[in-house]
Amino acid sequence: MEPGGSAAAPRVIAHRGASARWPEHSRRAYEQALADGADGLECDVRLTADDVPVCWHDADLDRTSDGTGPVRAHTLDRLRTLRLRGRTPDEDQPGGLLTVAELLDLALGAGRPVRLAIELKHPSPYGFAAEDAVVDLLEAAGWDPVTGSVGAVRVSLMSFHPGSLRHLLDRVPAGHLMVLLDDLDVRAAVAEHAPTRLLTPLAVVALRRLQRQAERLADGVVGGVGPSVAFLVAHPERVARWRADGALVRVWTVDGAADLELCRQARVDEVTSNVPDRLLRLLGR
Repeated sequence: MEPGGSAAAPRVIAHRGASARWPEHSRRAYEQALADGADGLECDVRLTADDVPVCWHDADLDRTSDGTGPVRAHTLDRLRTLRLRGRTPDEDQPGGLLTVAELLDLALGAGRPVRLAIELKHPSPYGFAAEDAVVDLLEAAGWDPVTGSVGAVRVSLMSFHPGSLRHLLDRVPAGHLMVLLDDLDVRAAVAEHAPTRLLTPLAVVALRRLQRQAERLADGVVGGVGPSVAFLVAHPERVARWRADGALVRVWTVDGAADLELCRQARVDEVTSNVPDRLLRLLGR
């Protein structure tokens, strides 16, 4: 990864596209982000029943579409029929789902340099198969492992899960990998993101162990670190050290002026935002 933002102008990466305006991960959201001038696009990855990597955050379909059940239980053709949910019915996107390959094509069609930040989601029912599928499609598209680029699109792969990043290290240079970090308490995070998960004392210990392993990867093992705003607030000295050591620092999720100013003062390289147009205006772009 190549650090290059500054206190004045961190790069702006569109979080699931312009996701405050259009349904997250929809074609319209990504097209809007590119039209607004975002420096990059971010997506999450899930595998379909027929092993196609698609842009989707949750393990199931219920929150963001008119479908139901696990993403993994449906083929790509079935997922193509879904209506992606916006904030109002007028913003819904029939058939708006994108595969990761289609998102790459969209970025390549922008006619300018674009960053593509791809997050591998865990836990998953298929181990690290999504990691392999994404690297396969990048290689098929002509990805250069030295620069991390496909044409004018520079790709980074990221995850909260240390096992995901260690798996990727077998095929991807460390400089193109990013570990994601948050400052949430394990119990609070599970209650928010996986309320049906049985959180036993052993599970808490295991999750905290994963957190510690992920933080150790930030110390020079991978080239990028992706702290949340909450992590930056709680541990500014650690973020400053990672940046001083040459890591690319990309903070998520930055939607307001106060958080953007915090990131500018911390001299982070990139910020991820649901409202890339707003941040670009605040940056005078």
